[in-house]
Amino acid sequence: MLPLLLLKGRASDYRCYFEMSLSSLAFEELVRYALAEDIGAGDITTNATVQPGTAAQAILLAKSPLVLCGIDVAKAAFRIVDPTVKFDNFLADGAVLGGSKERIGVIRGSASAILTGERVALNFLQRLSGVAAVTAAFVKAVSGTKARIVDTRKTTPGLRVLEKYAVRTGGGSNHRFGLADGVLIKDNHIVAAGGITSAVTRARELAPHTLRIEVEVKSLSQIDEALGAGADIILLDNMNLSELKRAVELIAGRALAEASGGVTLTSVRAIAECGVDIISVGALTHSAPAADISLDFIAENNC
Repeated sequence: MLPLLLLKGRASDYRCYFEMSLSSLAFEELVRYALAEDIGAGDITTNATVQPGTAAQAILLAKSPLVLCGIDVAKAAFRIVDPTVKFDNFLADGAVLGGSKERIGVIRGSASAILTGERVALNFLQRLSGVAAVTAAFVKAVSGTKARIVDTRKTTPGLRVLEKYAVRTGGGSNHRFGLADGVLIKDNHIVAAGGITSAVTRARELAPHTLRIEVEVKSLSQIDEALGAGADIILLDNMNLSELKRAVELIAGRALAEASGGVTLTSVRAIAECGVDIISVGALTHSAPAADISLDFIAENNC
């Protein structure tokens, strides 16, 4: 079964990604789906080993450097399993942690409910905190330049709204949320349309006037045609540093310049110093390692 928002085709209803805050509308059904996937017919281990009515408390600890992200999503996992479970967070999304077993929050309530919701809560929290941490590292690397770090559509299927929120939490910006959010004419579009000029001309005729038109170019020779056709943004795909510098000179402020393709934490500073306005980085979401966060049961006096 697919998540409800996909079944109903209502991705546009969850477009809170323009704001720093994250509405529960964006993740409630995702969390329910994740719990259903994990629990199935029931938590056999917990049901077999924990006496009904047993109370417990657990502490969430950050064990690796991270930018905290996903607190409300993790809270929802426990709340959906058992509304009486209390999750008191000591830190909010955006907190920068060094990873020396720093306390994130404490969870109190039914031991069975905490155990049953633990994995789903941690999966979201670890994934989103990892994306936020990687994004923060890229943003720091280009500090002092005019370049903005943005994400791509290379996200985990079904988790895009959350992963793009994590990018914002880490200090980055969002590129298109989906195909309906902007015109991005890539190499295959250009081939199918018969050239850059014809692709941009057709886009101008059919796309809403409120949408910018971006054109991907793979060589310097394509820039003049893209500009002449009226592109608002030129995406410089997989160009080396000398090509990027020359491309910025050719564009000369007539359009925004976006660098993309194989950007790493090692290379991003040099790319930014070429004078581009935007650097899109697929690795923010497709390659971010999960943060190391643990949930440990503790005694009352250790809270």
